[in-house]
Amino acid sequence: MPLKIKHKVLLYFLVLFISSIGHTQTFEQNFDCLQIDNLGLLKKSFDSFETDLFNHYKFDNDTIKTYRTFLSEVYSLSINLRKLPSSNSIELARVFKKNATDRNSLWVLLSQYDDEMEASRDASGPKENKQGGEAVMTFNYRGGFIQCLKNNSTSEGFKDIIETLEYDGNVSPSLIAQRLHDLPTEEFNTHEVKSFIAYDIYFSILLVIEKAFG
Repeated sequence: MPLKIKHKVLLYFLVLFISSIGHTQTFEQNFDCLQIDNLGLLKKSFDSFETDLFNHYKFDNDTIKTYRTFLSEVYSLSINLRKLPSSNSIELARVFKKNATDRNSLWVLLSQYDDEMEASRDASGPKENKQGGEAVMTFNYRGGFIQCLKNNSTSEGFKDIIETLEYDGNVSPSLIAQRLHDLPTEEFNTHEVKSFIAYDIYFSILLVIEKAFG
């Protein structure tokens, strides 16, 4: 083999090798945001969510079809909330609900969330948003967990959804579900998006309906 050609071949494989190392390192640096909870509640609840989903829809290991079917039923209001959640997920929702008075928790009072945005414009004091006499909660889009998901995601569509919700937490799960459902498959099928669906859609719903399960 001529010397120049041999050098070109070696250079080609060297570039491939360096590229593969760079790709591996980038992948390894992708942080699992569920790990920010030292007590393991995030991991436990995410696993419970996925168990409920796959047991209910029975699409074997077809993750995309399972998740998208769930989101379709949420935004079309056809989801069977009597059969989908397990008792384990209901109990975990109650734990999250109990902790919602902490401004750093996954869910916060909607009145407090809105007041943060209105404080500079409204001096009338805090407002109580209630439904049926109970304070309304919203997912804490400005909290550490959701910011971790946003910062680790490569999906601009997903980041845009979060940034919209950071300024207005009073958006129905059905509207959020539809936007998530319509993300391109390669952006949809990521751990960040799935984690967001688990908490902002599934457990947010369970926080509202948990009383119906006794």
